[in-house]
Amino acid sequence: MSDANPEGLERLIAAEQDERRRLALFLHDGPVQQLSGIALMLDGALHSLSGERVAEARGIIDSALDRQRETIRELRNLSFALEPVVLRDHGFEPALRAMADQAASAHGVRFDVEIDAAAGIGATAGIALYTILRELVDQAVRRGPPRHVRIAVAPSPAGGLVASVADDADPERRKRSLEAIEERVLQLHGTLDVHVGETGTEIRVGLPPHTARR
Repeated sequence: MSDANPEGLERLIAAEQDERRRLALFLHDGPVQQLSGIALMLDGALHSLSGERVAEARGIIDSALDRQRETIRELRNLSFALEPVVLRDHGFEPALRAMADQAASAHGVRFDVEIDAAAGIGATAGIALYTILRELVDQAVRRGPPRHVRIAVAPSPAGGLVASVADDADPERRKRSLEAIEERVLQLHGTLDVHVGETGTEIRVGLPPHTARR
């Protein structure tokens, strides 16, 4: 599909709008609500202190601090997802491994990351491919959760590269969730293939040489 394809462009715009809505909903229903709750708890603590109920106030403040730390973690994870510092400062491979480590820690899933040094991905392609792989991992975790996820990036026979995410979670409800990702892949002149088997799902993203090296 060409970048100039009007239908493809419309679908890409719609996918980006959906992503913005998802982000706004997350912020409203997550950190914003939690911060509002923390403010109410602190009001309650002040009320307890005014009545000289120190132990009660201490308990409320302790709970508020726990909620605040959790909110900070969520916002830090969101910031990492939007623009991971390690991708900007150190490149594609360290960022991909850091993303896998973070997902493994957060969800208790075993991750294997295999990156062939000969892949030679360019800086621009690395940013785009990182975003695609991160979304595929996020979908696999939300759909399952799986016990094991394997991420692989290697050269293709044609001189480009092939990246894949394989997981052992239930493959149901997969097709619709891939539409937005497929649009991003097509904008890179790439291909997206889904292989569903008895042991799980493998999704392969192929990029041609002129895209992979830029």
